[in-house]
This record gives sequence, C-alpha cells and structure tokens, in this order.
Amino acid sequence: METKPGRLPLEIAGQKHAAAANGGGLASPSPPLAGTPATQPTDPVDVGDMQEKIVAALRTCFDPEIPVNIYELGLIYGIDVQESGDVEIRMTLTSPACPVAGSLPPEVQAKVAGIPGVRSAKVELVWDPPWNPERMSEAAKLQLGMF
Repeated sequence: METKPGRLPLEIAGQKHAAAANGGGLASPSPPLAGTPATQPTDPVDVGDMQEKIVAALRTCFDPEIPVNIYELGLIYGIDVQESGDVEIRMTLTSPACPVAGSLPPEVQAKVAGIPGVRSAKVELVWDPPWNPERMSEAAKLQLGMF
C-alpha cells in the first residue's frame, strides 16, 4: 500500500480506514476499531445470548493450515462477557511459532467487535496451559481423521 510522506497506512482487517483511503481528507464516520468502545448500549446485554453469538463468530475463524475452526480446535480458553457489552477472550495458538500469530488474534478481535451489542472486544493470547490435540472437540478429531 502506498502512503504519503509522514502518513502511516491504516488498515484494519483488510479494509482501509476511510481517512487513509481518501488521502487523509474528511471522511464519513467509520466503524470503531476492534477493541475500542463502540456505541454505548442502552440496556444490559443478555450474557448467554451474547456468548452464543460470540461462539458462532469464532466458528468462522480458521487456522489456514488446519481445516477446522479455532473454537473446535480448542484454541479458545475463555470468553468473558459483561452486561455492559465488554468482551474479553483468552486464546492460544497451536504453537508459539504459529505463522498466523500476527493475524489470527486481530481477526478474532474484529469479528467479535462486529457483533451487535458488543461495546468493546479484547483478545489476550496465552500460552499456559500449552495447547495439545486433547483440547480438540470430538467433531474436530473426527473431521481430521483422528478417531
């Protein structure tokens, strides 16, 4: 991506920020960045319903080397949803040297932040306990021919 001197390219989840796309001029309002507060919900969110929506979003994220979604792979260690709409996710990768270490956590954060009712989304990458194939769901093991 080409940038003007003194300007940094702004790219979030594969989409250029409006100010970068039009040369830095005034732009129409853009969606909030992942992990930053969006509009304040007026009512508390239904935590159980929100968790279901988050799990559905996580099932659309894949490690490109393994044809199973990250939720079924057991890469998600925790989902904390507050009634305020603030969400924290603890996740890991299959190894610290995983080639998607720089792209997968931001993808997860962006997908969760895009769910209606989510005020903010934070993803924490953790390594303890280390991931192993035992964390995979039975469906994932079956899909990978591990039964």
